[in-house]
Amino acid sequence: MVKASKLQKTNAMRELERAGIAFEVREYEDDGEHARGLGVAIAEQLGEDPHQGFKTLVTVSPAGNHVVCCIPVADELDFKAAARAVGEKSLAMLPTKELTAVTGYVRGGCSPVGMRKRFPTVIDETCLLFDQIHISGGRCGLSITLAPGDLVAHTGAVVAPIVRKG
Repeated sequence: MVKASKLQKTNAMRELERAGIAFEVREYEDDGEHARGLGVAIAEQLGEDPHQGFKTLVTVSPAGNHVVCCIPVADELDFKAAARAVGEKSLAMLPTKELTAVTGYVRGGCSPVGMRKRFPTVIDETCLLFDQIHISGGRCGLSITLAPGDLVAHTGAVVAPIVRKG
């Protein structure tokens, strides 16, 4: 386990510390390849259950409203369900080229905590099945483990079923 004090702190880490939220930080090898299955590969590298790893997806409504969606790393987002959960008509993925300008994070290192601005957030209901979940630490190669209830409360997230059913 890497101690947070030995790492260069990210916005996500600083925000969680200011809020008094307990979290653990772990580093993993980042090969720079951000392809499908990356989250599962990271979970395996860290010896974690992939169902406890949540990826952060930033979406946008036709009206230009940004919505942060957190889902298990092996799952696909149900855009209609996510839109319903936050009262939007529809959602689509934010173009990757806009991600850093909107959130302050790069693809593969986007955390639901510490973005440039607070956006409505929805987290898949499966987060409540676990005592701890894993989210991006705010840069590639960094993972944060925390209680899902702390994440939900801190982000003001809606918890809803937002993954595609196979």
